[in-house]
Amino acid sequence: MAIEDAREKWSAEVTTVTIGATKAEGGSRAGCVTLGGARTLPFLHFEGPTPHAPVIAMEVFDVTPPEWPPVLVAPFADVIGDPAAWAAKCAREYGAAAIALRLFGTHPDFGNRSPDQAAETVAAILRAVSVPLIIWGCDVDEKDNLVLPKCCEAARGERCLVGTAKEDNYKTLTAACLADGHALICESPLDINIAKQVNILVSEMGFPLDRIVMYPTTGGLGYGMEYAYSIQERSRLAALSGDKMMSPPVVCQIGAEAWRAKEAKAGDEEVPGWGPAEERGPLWEAMTAVTLLQAGCDLLIMRHPRAAALVRQTIAELMKLD
Repeated sequence: MAIEDAREKWSAEVTTVTIGATKAEGGSRAGCVTLGGARTLPFLHFEGPTPHAPVIAMEVFDVTPPEWPPVLVAPFADVIGDPAAWAAKCAREYGAAAIALRLFGTHPDFGNRSPDQAAETVAAILRAVSVPLIIWGCDVDEKDNLVLPKCCEAARGERCLVGTAKEDNYKTLTAACLADGHALICESPLDINIAKQVNILVSEMGFPLDRIVMYPTTGGLGYGMEYAYSIQERSRLAALSGDKMMSPPVVCQIGAEAWRAKEAKAGDEEVPGWGPAEERGPLWEAMTAVTLLQAGCDLLIMRHPRAAALVRQTIAELMKLD
């Protein structure tokens, strides 16, 4: 009796997106980061190629982040007030493949830093590190529309990844990324139809698909993870089935989501019996990351260096599976 080959045969692939530009490409990065390209579901190497492993970027704030628990502050205590030094430590000591700058200090309620100040921070980080840069706004649309174009201009030619473009606020940032040669993060609120719509709207402005990365929003471990996983997996299935507007690679805010959870950030005295915070918090972040890797995450933005190291090791092992 013949044995049927039950492996899936997909008709398409995840779009390949490269961030960072070397000197030969008009930038100043020592190397680039390439996302996507998979022709199979995550780590099912027997069904198709996965040419590019998922990438870990480490998050840096433009100001000292409020409300971070001591276990998360500790690895950066000597640099946390200096974004350029913080970025350098992440790249040189903690192995970050990219830096994700969060412009938290531009938020009207948390510093209200100006577009020029934000652009200066971007320029300082580009001088301090040679890895690709992700620039993320403060999530207040009106302020981001002022700040992010200035940051795009300050990083012209570096092919940064900038975000986020949303269904109701995409034109200003899309135009800035087009003008200055950057890639774009398209955000949607855990809704596969809105995710596709944002990609369509951006594409209709002439923005190329190979410079789009999707952010379907995410939930931390124990807080909406099942729904986030389901949406992300459906997006990946659509991409592999030939839906070009669902084919961009995916970025997930791992650290931001994981460290919102009480299980990650609570001190030992608050939750006796849960285990030490210096173990519990990084493991909560690492497990959030590994779960979303299985759903199809291509770019993970992480915070704690120990969590990042654990996930980096896991990715290496998963990429070697037969």
